[in-house]
This record gives sequence, C-alpha cells and structure tokens, in this order.
Amino acid sequence: MKVLVTGATGYIGGRLVPRLLERGFQVRCMTRDPARLTLDPWRDQVEVVAADALEPDTLRVALSGCNAAYYLIHGMEASEEYVELDRIAAENFRDAADEAGLERIIFLGGLGSDDDELSMHLRSRHEVGRILASGSTPVTEFRAAVIIGSGSMSFEMIRHLTEVLPVMMRPKWICTRCQPIAVRNV
Repeated sequence: MKVLVTGATGYIGGRLVPRLLERGFQVRCMTRDPARLTLDPWRDQVEVVAADALEPDTLRVALSGCNAAYYLIHGMEASEEYVELDRIAAENFRDAADEAGLERIIFLGGLGSDDDELSMHLRSRHEVGRILASGSTPVTEFRAAVIIGSGSMSFEMIRHLTEVLPVMMRPKWICTRCQPIAVRNV
C-alpha cells in the first residue's frame, strides 16, 4: 500500500513517516521544499514529491498511485489569511483526492465541539475536517488537543514561559479544559 504523507517536514509528519516504514508501507512525502528532508535518516527509503496544496496541479502528481493520504497541513499564524489558505488547501486536496480515486484520507484535527467557543485555530481545523469529508473520499478524522513532546511548539512554549516568567497573570484560556496527549500516542 502506498501512502502519501503531507506535512512530512512537520512535527507529526516527521515522526509518522518512520512508523509507516517500519510497518511496511511505501511512503511518498509531499513537501513544498524537498531540501528540508535531506537530513532525515529515512530520506532514502521514501519517495519525495514537491507539491503545494494551494496549487491543484501539483496535488494530482503527489496523489497519483497512492492508496491513502495523511493530511497534516495547517497554518499556525493567527490571522484571517491563514484560515482562508487552510480552506483553499483543503478544498484543493479534497478535489484532487476524489479525482485520484484515493481510498482514504486520514486527518488530524483538533478537539472541541462546534458549539464551543473555539479559538480561530480550532475553528479552522474543524472547517478543514468538514471540507475534506464533503468529498467522495472517505475520511478518518482523529482529534487531538495539545500534543506534548520535546520539540513540539506547545512543549517549547510552556518550557520557555517557565524559564523566563517568575510570575504570570492568568490568561482567560487557562481555565479551559485541556486533554494533552503525548506525541508517541498520536
């Protein structure tokens, strides 16, 4: 089975690829910049394709011949622009997956109900999940909250705050319930 991993240069994708290889999958890594994968120890065991979810023609090439795809693409900036870019990327990917006859999309979204007061980031993750699921390709959506592990943005942010701030005013979001998960469990 051939699996496409989008976001292979990211925190989750970079840890997912070796696990898929260990389990005998053929892996194709999609990245906008293939040079970012040159130092990964598994680089010679995967096929790398340069593609951008904002450019539909590149997605057709990336998905060609694949059975399934992990959709690990998302913006991290706090702006309305990234929400729109996430939307366009998801629509392009959904359409290209349908056209390619992909058997399944696996998507990592964020926890929370659509009825909750969600952050812009989580609202965007939920919308991406809905967009991907609106196509004809079946979607498996996993939802995670804060992913904790060395090198993760959440972990490093918390570590940095504890090192530089002896005291911190309690932000409103500190009272929200959170279900952190270790990266190895994702």
